[in-house]
Amino acid sequence: MKKDPLSNADISIDDIDMFRQSISGARVFKQDTHRFANKPKISQAKLFAQQKKQQQSEFFFSDEYVPDIDTHGTVNYVREGEDRFLAKQLRRGDFIPDLTLDLHGLNKELAKDELAGLIHECKKKHYYCACVVHGIGGHILRHKVPQYLVQHPDVIAMHQAPLEYGGKGAVLILINLPQSDEFRR
Repeated sequence: MKKDPLSNADISIDDIDMFRQSISGARVFKQDTHRFANKPKISQAKLFAQQKKQQQSEFFFSDEYVPDIDTHGTVNYVREGEDRFLAKQLRRGDFIPDLTLDLHGLNKELAKDELAGLIHECKKKHYYCACVVHGIGGHILRHKVPQYLVQHPDVIAMHQAPLEYGGKGAVLILINLPQSDEFRR
């Protein structure tokens, strides 16, 4: 059985009539909200930067190449021709990272892009040391990140980070920077 809205004891019939008179000129709104199916356009500069970053990561980092470094223990690498003491300095924390890259939640492909971007930014800003936090998780990035970094020609040394920078879940890297005339003297 339906209730009659006019039978409500709290509202008088005079109030209901007055309400109907006050809304007598009202009309239904036309819905004019637009919903776009396509994503907003990306500027050409952003698109070019994304493509360049992807090309760099594809050029430097390969999943097929497996370098001869132990990724199950303490990660330790110094490029041939460089001072072996750099690894010990990285282990002791003698170098303070200028940039830190956190790869938590990324897959291998995105991690490659971010690593290429990190190295490019370090060279651009003349940062010598950087920290890459890969986490421990499922051990995928823990094994792959050092293998990718060894392949890049601008990475001269790498070591598992000291505890204050991430311990087993991070590596410190040293970037080969171009020498200016001030440093050659």
